[in-house]
Amino acid sequence: MLKGLVGLVTGGASGLGRGTAEYLIKQGGRIVICDLPNSKGHEVAKSMGENAAFVPVDVTSESDVKNALQATVDKFGRLDVAVNCAGVLHGALTYNFKKNEAYNLEAFQRVVNINLIGSFNVIRLAAGLIGKNAPDADGQRGVIVNTASIAAFEGQKGQAAYSASKGAIVGMTLPIARDLSSQGIRVVTIAPGFYSTPMTSSLEKKVGDSLISANQFPKRAGRVEEYAMLVQHIIQNTMLNGETIRLDAALRLP
Repeated sequence: MLKGLVGLVTGGASGLGRGTAEYLIKQGGRIVICDLPNSKGHEVAKSMGENAAFVPVDVTSESDVKNALQATVDKFGRLDVAVNCAGVLHGALTYNFKKNEAYNLEAFQRVVNINLIGSFNVIRLAAGLIGKNAPDADGQRGVIVNTASIAAFEGQKGQAAYSASKGAIVGMTLPIARDLSSQGIRVVTIAPGFYSTPMTSSLEKKVGDSLISANQFPKRAGRVEEYAMLVQHIIQNTMLNGETIRLDAALRLP
């Protein structure tokens, strides 16, 4: 159980973020849901009861994230855990020779800006608040959990931007864990395989079916609560730090 824990979850209005927020609240946590102003964040938070609150946030905005952190303190008094689930998916060839067209640079920059820089923006600012907590018996003050993807390791054709953004999250996990270790803040990244979320629903059915068929076991899409269960374990297992954990049914992208 996580009674009394205070968490902040980006991308919390849908998909992995919503599933994590719901799960942690059921375990006794109190959660601030962060998502875009045009999301269903208010509705989602209301459905979770008094232990949930919504703050509209663009993760690439310093002022938005600072506002969310202040709202967390105002509502719940502190912050113990930050979970980065906000992200976007985009696919295009580096150069499409049939169309004589290069990858749109603004599209590439947008993916990196949201997935990578947005995650780091939350990490760097949340760490300052988590670091104010009183340490527990191990000297721990809190935990930061990031979301990468198995595309960080085996990006498919057309995934240059997405893989770059997720690979960078994997790459910065250990150095950030080292940076924050003196303050007793752990940093762990999860690399999911194919999960059933609103983001993956934008993929063609045949693409999703092919990914599921490549799972070794089980032969199905991952469920958001399975991601959330790992977040809970990371929170509770103090020895997990500076690591990226694949959660992928042994899927290896072709």
